Amino acid sequence: MFQISALKPPGLTWLSIVRLGLVQAALGSIVVLTTSTLNRVMVVELALAAVIPGLLVGLHYAVQIGRPLWGHASDTGASRTRWILGGLALLAVSGTAAAATTLLFEHSFWAGMGAALIAFTFIGFGIGASGTSLLALLASRTAPARRPAAATLVWMMMIAGIVVTAIVSSLFLDPYSHLRLVTITAISGTIAFVLAALGVWGIEARTREIRDPAEAGAPSVPFREALADVWHDPTARTFTLFVFVSMLAYQTQDLILEPFAGLLFGHTPGESTALGGMHHAGVFLGMAFVGIVGSVFAKRRPGLLKLFTVAGCLGSGVALALLALAAGAAPAWPLQANVFALGVANGVFAVAAIGTMMTLAGAGARSREGIRMGVWGAAQAIAFGLGGFVGTVAIDITRWLTGDVALSFAVVFAGEAVLFLVSAMIAAGIGVAATTPGRVRHRPAAAPLQPAE
Repeated sequence: MFQISALKPPGLTWLSIVRLGLVQAALGSIVVLTTSTLNRVMVVELALAAVIPGLLVGLHYAVQIGRPLWGHASDTGASRTRWILGGLALLAVSGTAAAATTLLFEHSFWAGMGAALIAFTFIGFGIGASGTSLLALLASRTAPARRPAAATLVWMMMIAGIVVTAIVSSLFLDPYSHLRLVTITAISGTIAFVLAALGVWGIEARTREIRDPAEAGAPSVPFREALADVWHDPTARTFTLFVFVSMLAYQTQDLILEPFAGLLFGHTPGESTALGGMHHAGVFLGMAFVGIVGSVFAKRRPGLLKLFTVAGCLGSGVALALLALAAGAAPAWPLQANVFALGVANGVFAVAAIGTMMTLAGAGARSREGIRMGVWGAAQAIAFGLGGFVGTVAIDITRWLTGDVALSFAVVFAGEAVLFLVSAMIAAGIGVAATTPGRVRHRPAAAPLQPAE
């Protein structure tokens, strides 16, 4: 068994990383129909209160608190591939079931609501199980110098999956009917699953993990012991706090940016949608920049991921502070340029944080890639679930207290800017053990965050 394992190449090739990116693209393509298209259908075509889809989306994030359990299961199981494909299959089926609830809502609100609660619960299970295991597989088998570029590539493929699915699906949704939505969701889920299966198949069997040889064959431990081991690591604990605060700041802007453009800048729905596209274009550019520079200078510039993470958070804070000023200067403000700059900074910090996550996942005396990814994924899910809710509620409360729309948006954007500033301060204090294949060097928690030399 040892000889067979030793013959496997250590780490993923670029082709293998691209293939795993297909899984992330598949996750994005399924989720976009259940969180965006279905959200609009419930509010417009079914005339349901906006809080209904909001609660359902929040439910699928809440369920993902279980990510540490699924990550530990993939750590101790015989195959992460099974968890990736099993979770994705569950997501595809549950997404189709969620779309089918539109037929039930037409006849009975409570029947539709009951079915939707079940469907969105299993959507959360599917995303958590598949996504956590995928990131653990990437973290455990990607060479340290490739991690910034690998994180960039995989996340850009996820965004590409979202964009392509949204565009292609829109071509077939009109003339709209609930049955047409169910059919398109089922076909999209099937195609996504097949592509993901082709992408991940055989990769785990043909490669071996990059870790200290002394850890090979180490016995698995119970979930509570593994979770305690992660939580007692100061670096892992601090990074969990960073993920929560930064993702809370990131997600809070998501549901208020387009209403901000409409209310204060007079944008039509089409113009505000285009503004969202401008933000995503900035995210793409920021991610690409980190991936290219990170892959070129990772070995020569220790601490580059940390620098990008802190700079991205500070840049996001500055861009949001400018949006707070824009509220008082509307409509005479370069809103598109401001939003594009926000997207670039968001992209820089997000992909640098993901690269850091991959680096930290294998750090520590005993590798716990799955459960570490699970802990951080749970923190992100909680932050995402709270972010959209907090942003909209904060706008409503400040409008009620002040009676001033511009001031209410300024206050909320300023609050987000402060959260990003706090995130930058937390990121600056994070340390990580730098690793090279076949060797682990442990550093104090206060050491600079950096990819392996």
